[in-house]
Amino acid sequence: MSVPTPSQTVGPFFGVGLGPVEARGGVRVEGQVLDGAGEPVPDALIEISRGDTFGRCRTDEEGAFHFTVAETDFLNVTVFARGLLRHLSTRMYAPGESDEVLALVEPARRHTLVARPDGEVLRWDIRLQGPDETVFFA
Repeated sequence: MSVPTPSQTVGPFFGVGLGPVEARGGVRVEGQVLDGAGEPVPDALIEISRGDTFGRCRTDEEGAFHFTVAETDFLNVTVFARGLLRHLSTRMYAPGESDEVLALVEPARRHTLVARPDGEVLRWDIRLQGPDETVFFA
């Protein structure tokens, strides 16, 4: 039996030194990272970027994450989680936004990349597996 080494799995991640991603006057995005059974992933790390926006957020015990960003049409998102051999890359789009990348995604799966309004926040969950799995890019 071999013992996993850091090159064989990603995580767990620790929140030391990770502050919230906050932009004044921006839009709050809330969501959860869920596994194939719909269970929360409590120690994932979400990284967002777009232009001058960059930040990292660790999920809590309920798999929840949140960040506040200046209004934007989309964000590049990287997901790190235990059990993954490599990080996952995806995008989160604001409602009503589209571009040539989203147009390449099968229409029945596009909704996995689009945040939905929930009061004054945008809600966007990341599903690592299963029937509503988030679209990930190679």
